Amino acid sequence: MRAMTLEAAGRPLVLRHHEDPVPGPGEVRIHVEACGVCRTDLHLIDGELPGLAPPVVPGHEVVGWVECVGAGVEALVPGQRVGVPWLGATCGTCDYCRGGRENLCDAPEFTGYTRPGGFASHLVARADFCIPLGEVDPVACAPLLCAGLIGWRALDRTNEAGTIGIYGFGAAAHLMTQIARHQGRRVLAFTRPGDQAAQDFARAHGVAWAGDSNAATPELLDAAIIFAPSGELVPQALRAVRKGGRVVCGGIHMSDIPSMPYQWLWGERELVSVANLARSDARAFFDQARRACVRATTRRYRLERANEALDDLRHGRFQGSAVLVP
Repeated sequence: MRAMTLEAAGRPLVLRHHEDPVPGPGEVRIHVEACGVCRTDLHLIDGELPGLAPPVVPGHEVVGWVECVGAGVEALVPGQRVGVPWLGATCGTCDYCRGGRENLCDAPEFTGYTRPGGFASHLVARADFCIPLGEVDPVACAPLLCAGLIGWRALDRTNEAGTIGIYGFGAAAHLMTQIARHQGRRVLAFTRPGDQAAQDFARAHGVAWAGDSNAATPELLDAAIIFAPSGELVPQALRAVRKGGRVVCGGIHMSDIPSMPYQWLWGERELVSVANLARSDARAFFDQARRACVRATTRRYRLERANEALDDLRHGRFQGSAVLVP
């Protein structure tokens, strides 16, 4: 096995080239074709997620093909292309799992966090949590495994709002804008102040308006989604939605939300979060993505350039999604 260390705030997170991990019962070994780089990978590397037990192989937007299967696996066969998302396993027995809310499982496993992820040439995954993909472009499909899935769950929680504001126009936002517009909704994009490139990127995807996140919204919103991990955006978004509107926080990590007057929440406005995803989200999202002809904007990096991809993501040096290719 060959390995290289990521720059990880003193934590030994690694990239691995490992050709023969052995799948256990119910698992499959996957030859990685592409793995998207998500902002959650940055949160992981920066030590902002709890319970980190290094060494960790990051990466949870994985596309690859099945090399071999463990005992008891019948639904997947060698040579089949699959996706491996963030939710890597659940207990299946807690109240949430039994109640159809496996995304809130009390004892979950997460790809690239508590299970080895896709910043690798191969990985082992639970077969029942892999997503059959068929004939797809692995690089173009990789961002759909998280930016797409968690973005879809966030969009779904806007309750079909007609006018949506999206705060943070990156990987998830450009995918969800395509679906929202296909559904006949209007999207307004809010970016980091002065980020003209992101605003131009948003306009290229047909948003009705694009501007700075600290600017006054040109119209009241029916709902807002916050993809940026900035807690100070929560009061701004609440002030931008009309009475009865909803603000959805779509990230796994966010900086602290500042104190604000109750008046900004009053009027039956709602503030909700999105946690992880469920396998049913994948079925619904990929169906919608096909209908809307969703296309991901990607920048390709060799696996060995993962540190560069992470640094470029951190500093907003590209639009869309970074994807690692072994």
